[in-house]
Amino acid sequence: MTEALKIALAGLGTVGGGVVRLLDTNADLIARRAGRPIEIVAVSARDRAKDRGVDLSRFRWIDDMGEMAALDGVDVVVELIGGSDGPALTLARRTIAAGKALVTANKAMIAHHGLELASAAEAGNVAFKYEAAVAGGIPVIKGLREGAAANRIQQVYGILNGTCNYILSTMEAEGRDFADVLAEAQALGYAEADPGFDIDGVDAAHKLSILASLAFGTRIDFPGVGTTGIRHVLAADIAEAAALGFRIRLLGHAEMRADGLFQRIHPHLVPVSHPLAHVTGSLNAVVAEGNFVGRLLFQGRGAGDGPTASAVVADLIDIARGEYGPAFAMPVAALGEQPPADPGAREGRAYLRFTVDDKVGVLAEIAAAMRDSGVSIESLIQRGAMPDGGVLVAIVTHKGPERAVAQAIERLDGAPWLRGQPMLMHILD
Repeated sequence: MTEALKIALAGLGTVGGGVVRLLDTNADLIARRAGRPIEIVAVSARDRAKDRGVDLSRFRWIDDMGEMAALDGVDVVVELIGGSDGPALTLARRTIAAGKALVTANKAMIAHHGLELASAAEAGNVAFKYEAAVAGGIPVIKGLREGAAANRIQQVYGILNGTCNYILSTMEAEGRDFADVLAEAQALGYAEADPGFDIDGVDAAHKLSILASLAFGTRIDFPGVGTTGIRHVLAADIAEAAALGFRIRLLGHAEMRADGLFQRIHPHLVPVSHPLAHVTGSLNAVVAEGNFVGRLLFQGRGAGDGPTASAVVADLIDIARGEYGPAFAMPVAALGEQPPADPGAREGRAYLRFTVDDKVGVLAEIAAAMRDSGVSIESLIQRGAMPDGGVLVAIVTHKGPERAVAQAIERLDGAPWLRGQPMLMHILD
């Protein structure tokens, strides 16, 4: 067996500790699969004294993690710090410039700076790998970049954030309100103290922009992702969706259209017959549809120490074998640059929810706004006794252009009988 692959590990949080434990627990198996041992030789984190449940005394401690790229005897730097800029980006740039391989789980950094880092890695002929950045332990990056490489991918969509999926599926199972379940998710550690990154869809948008680049051979366009989170989903929406034969999930959806690249994070009504409707808890799932392979479904744990560490070490095994190519499945220079597609031109069905005063004529005004905007109503349901004393009006539209639905909502904006903003959710057909 050849000389060990030497690793410098930056970041010793949940995932970093998981990487240490995995390399310890499965050392012999990993060495046989990689063709040589994989050994951590140096580590770095903000707090040296913190007890992480693993023996770190055998590793060289580096106070300034930016110096890890210059260490002699290190082949790969693993970046598990997080953040799109700051120390993580500095370390990534220095690592590649020093001719060392880089492995990261940092989806924000890749969404914002991935093309720059990939170009530098190509120029230096070093590996740049990031399987753990999207969907934790699910091998969706490898699946798109390698397993489906011969296919023209028609669309990619799925559940990309475990926090949101936990909240929605718990609301569904227990009939509880959003704020109550969010507080529980924070207490359990599924959601951060400031949960906006997750519940407003930003985390999922980072991941979707990466998947779209891999799927369609385009340059990453994170700013082009239309993003709406789940902050305003009510328990009443969950109940109405169930009555109609749907479950609510926050989906990322990307496809290449004639007018450009469509990318969106948005809560959807998913038919109970669709596999994504049965993805519950903190699980993730991604669907990719290829012109020859057909529909592929990747499903599993999208976060946590074990699954994410598994993806990090899988990248290390590839590097140990010498198996790596362009980070985005083709050289950066070959990636296309597509304008954002016009979402208003897409056709589909939608769910609209209004909370309104209990007054005569309100339904007529809503129906008139739909008619004047060219929206055809498939069903309209009115429920009373909302917690704020208002009335819930839920509408499902027939298939039509999304622009028409947006115009109908604009027509109703500012109506004196309207309580709060209307809720729009697209229907996955």
